[in-house]
Amino acid sequence: MCLFYFDLKFFLEMIALTVVLNTLLILADKPICRLQGKPDFAQFSKDGDIIIGGIFSFHDSVVGVKQTFTSLPEPLKCKSLNFREFQLAQTMIFAIEEINNDTEILPGISLGYTIYDDCSSVMLAIRTAMALANGQEETVYTNKSCTKPSAVAIIGHSGSSLSIGSATAIRAFNIPLVSYFATCACLSNRREFPTFFRTIPSDYYQSRALAQLVKHFGWTWIGTIRSDNDYGNNGMATFLQEVQKEGICVEYTEAIYRNYPRERILKIVDLIKMSSSRVIVAFTTSIDLQYLVKELLLQNVTGLQWIGSEGWIANKNIITAETYSVLGGAIGFAIRNALIPGLQEHLLRVKPSSATEHTVVNEFWENIFGCTMATQESTSNSDMCTGTENLMKVNNVYTDMSELRIPNNVYKAVYAVAYALHNIYLSEDNLLDKLNINSQQVNSFALYNMKRVNFTTRNGENVYFDDQGDSAARYELINWRLNAKQMAHFITVGLYDASLPEGKQFLMNNFSIVWARGQKQVPRSVCSESCYPGTRKAVQKGKPICCFDCISCGDGEISNISDSTVCIKCFPEYKSNEQKDKCILKEMEFLSLFEIMGILLIIFSFFGACLTMTIAVIFFWHRDTPIVKANNSELSFLLLFSLTLCFTCSLTFIGQPSDWSCILRHVAFGITFVLCISCVLGKTIVVLMAFRATLPGSNVMKWFGPKQQRLCVSALTFIQVLICSLWLFLSPPFPVKNMEFYKDKIILECNLGSVTAFSAVLGYIGLLSVICFLLAFLARKLPDNFNEAKFITFSMLIFCAVWITFIPAYISSPGKYTVAVEIFAILASGYGLLFCIFAPKMYVIIFRPQQNTKKHLMGKLPSKSA
Repeated sequence: MCLFYFDLKFFLEMIALTVVLNTLLILADKPICRLQGKPDFAQFSKDGDIIIGGIFSFHDSVVGVKQTFTSLPEPLKCKSLNFREFQLAQTMIFAIEEINNDTEILPGISLGYTIYDDCSSVMLAIRTAMALANGQEETVYTNKSCTKPSAVAIIGHSGSSLSIGSATAIRAFNIPLVSYFATCACLSNRREFPTFFRTIPSDYYQSRALAQLVKHFGWTWIGTIRSDNDYGNNGMATFLQEVQKEGICVEYTEAIYRNYPRERILKIVDLIKMSSSRVIVAFTTSIDLQYLVKELLLQNVTGLQWIGSEGWIANKNIITAETYSVLGGAIGFAIRNALIPGLQEHLLRVKPSSATEHTVVNEFWENIFGCTMATQESTSNSDMCTGTENLMKVNNVYTDMSELRIPNNVYKAVYAVAYALHNIYLSEDNLLDKLNINSQQVNSFALYNMKRVNFTTRNGENVYFDDQGDSAARYELINWRLNAKQMAHFITVGLYDASLPEGKQFLMNNFSIVWARGQKQVPRSVCSESCYPGTRKAVQKGKPICCFDCISCGDGEISNISDSTVCIKCFPEYKSNEQKDKCILKEMEFLSLFEIMGILLIIFSFFGACLTMTIAVIFFWHRDTPIVKANNSELSFLLLFSLTLCFTCSLTFIGQPSDWSCILRHVAFGITFVLCISCVLGKTIVVLMAFRATLPGSNVMKWFGPKQQRLCVSALTFIQVLICSLWLFLSPPFPVKNMEFYKDKIILECNLGSVTAFSAVLGYIGLLSVICFLLAFLARKLPDNFNEAKFITFSMLIFCAVWITFIPAYISSPGKYTVAVEIFAILASGYGLLFCIFAPKMYVIIFRPQQNTKKHLMGKLPSKSA
């Protein structure tokens, strides 16, 4: 099967080769180069030593023709004459004539031109470009090579899509194509378009400038409209990339085109009406935008802020009293304006031609003056053009000399070609003399020298091309407004120069911008209002990042800038202020000497200590009385001393904790209270032993005399001292900053170090208290006049009750109240011991001295006899 396939392929190739050889033999004596199809006639032409081609969009569209495919198609017809394009073509003619009259550029060599109309059609643009490359004469050449004259360079086009088509078609001919209005960044690709140059900046720079403009005025929520062609699609793609880098969100992006059905335009109008963005960036041509503005005007959609590209922002065809109601206050970038001396006089010298039945000049004349040129078919003399009408009385785009932005680009393009040819003329071998002056070799040399063109125009503008064939990117920022006569116009309010360093490329003049609806303040266009310091942005689900909610920072968090995406945590020692925009130092909480609660506790502490010392003084003064002696005066004085220490040790709990205060407060508390309870326990044992000693044959007191009492108190206290020493040695208390209990406060407190040691200290105190309570409870029924056991019982009951309730209160109390509870427990238990044990004795000593007798204490006298 494969063998059969290769044999058949070889057989067909041999047949095709035979046909070609026979055809060449038959045509050996016939012309090789013959024009195929009908020729395209130029709109303007002039002979010269060197021909420069031109392609302009004299008409805005092509009349639709239905093809039958049974005959050769008729030439396409165009409609809607464009006065601005006619002005641009005349500018090219003016520049060529000016160069021919200049003896310094190409002396002795005349420039001619051939100018075609592409009718804003890509198909016609390619066809006219090929016509300029090949020639259009019906001349038949009999030599074996085609050496017909062709254009050495082409000036055109008005659009990017048109330029892409032509540049692709003539790439193989090495003919430079110099555009004056094609701005698509894609044309900077030298691999695809090696022969393309332009005197207008690339849209890459314009798109970046528009993005910087949007950012400059703080707009983060915008809509975009683009022309559905290479100019709009590529320019908008670059713009969207740039605004995305700047954090700007696009609510919608829509495409328009002049040939779109009205229903599609109406859908875009409805979208604009329903949108919340107040700024629209329009990267369109003026013709495409006019269709959209027309529908917006019919539906009275006004008040939006329009940002325009150079494709329409400086076009006077679109700025009218009607469109101003929609586009009023628009701003955008336009190429720099210029003056071209002598151009106005040249434009006013244009006259209709009678040599041909109908030329573009005649059509121009008919449209300007509303008359009809004389033809063979015309028989009526009404509204006939005389050809003597005066253009000086005409005021339209063609005669307007105030805006020569695009004409200046055409002017520079012609001079760039002329200087490239002049460089060939100045070469060492004078190639223009040796080469056929219109040969393709000249095209190659012209292309080579175009890359090295660098000259200054008569108005002082420097012209050169970079490695991509682009010219310097300089724009004017213009603003649409009304003049004193309430006529719509635009003025320059800023500049953009891409050659300047970053951050200095965009310059604003001192002119105040008039915004949409004549406002003086910059309009706002945001999806969500800015989040103030103290809040953070939370993106709304399913929406762009520019749509967000402002959420207040939590406690201990701040944001000190607007539109912050996160809240910053404060350091542990700091808290957030009420506005949540600053971290402030947290309040340090501890039981201070200068607050009311601290002062009250100090007063009670001093009062308890003073009262105890007063009782000790009274006891010392009455030390020889029976009531003092009968109650073991040595243990009483030691108990009063320990109670004094208990009252004063509470002072160590007041004030800012330090290393020494934390150690002292807990150790002093543990030792003094054990000393106190040991004394009470000793007194209780003495009472029991004294009762037993009164029994016949009992000698128990010799086992618990003063020495044994002192030894018992010392031994019991030493055990607590030993526990505290181990506590300090292993893990002593230390001051800490408690930041967990409160979020806005720092509690300065003492960490216990070893909880086990602290529990041992409290447990030992509790054990002694329980033992003392039980012994006192057993001795409660001894004779009243002798027994103080019931008072010890009451004191131990109060003591135990205080410390049992202390534990839950201590655990649940926050901050400084924990210390206050501890001090209160110390004072309450101290006062309980003091009053329960010594108050009855003080009452007898001070108020009932007659009862302070041995007989009364021994119970030999009735108590009521006293």
